[in-house]
Amino acid sequence: MAATTDSRASNLALVQGIAHTKETLAIWRAQPWPVLGTWFAASFLVSVGLLASVVLVASRSTPDPSVGVMPGIFTPVSAGDVIHTVVRNLLVLALHSLACVAGFIAGSSMPLEAKERGGWFGAVHDYAGRFAILFVSAATVFSLMTQAYVLGGLTADVAARLGLSDLTFVALLLPHALLELTGLFLPLAAWLIASRRNEWHQLLAATVVTTSIALVMVLTAAFIETYVTPEIIHAYAFR
Repeated sequence: MAATTDSRASNLALVQGIAHTKETLAIWRAQPWPVLGTWFAASFLVSVGLLASVVLVASRSTPDPSVGVMPGIFTPVSAGDVIHTVVRNLLVLALHSLACVAGFIAGSSMPLEAKERGGWFGAVHDYAGRFAILFVSAATVFSLMTQAYVLGGLTADVAARLGLSDLTFVALLLPHALLELTGLFLPLAAWLIASRRNEWHQLLAATVVTTSIALVMVLTAAFIETYVTPEIIHAYAFR
């Protein structure tokens, strides 16, 4: 009997999750711009915050010009550089998209199962959902801090080798950096907005939409980073 109850609760959570996702997509399809505008605004702000953190970390780092390497400036560019950039960013995007899915499971599916199961087992599901939200939040903060630290160190090295200030170098990266980071942070923006509004049931739909948009942005940014940004930096630094 317990197994039947568990199975029924899981199936109900799955069915309602799919129904919520379809309903959410239909609403967004009818009025896409309000939700897209909110996502892009939040993602853009996070991107600007990360870039500011990168400049701060770079300013406090001891640069090593001998290890500052950037394709197109110090070495020739190739298609392999595009592939390397895309793969690197896809790993970050996958992490952010999984955080969005985890938010859906923890904030929507697990509470629903907890309600249906009841008793101590339901309580376990309820607390597990809350813990999962805290874990995803911690993982997100760790990801941002790690990116700021790593990118800040690289920025200091390359800027020193070019004889540029950290702020100037980051400014020259903006043509691809803002596009790339805004795309990468779209799933996180959806996660943040849904968590504040307690709209966890919309996160599965948000994952599909934001990841699809982000893929296009990341691919475009990779080509700009490989073939356009080096020309801008070269024109400024070696003028």
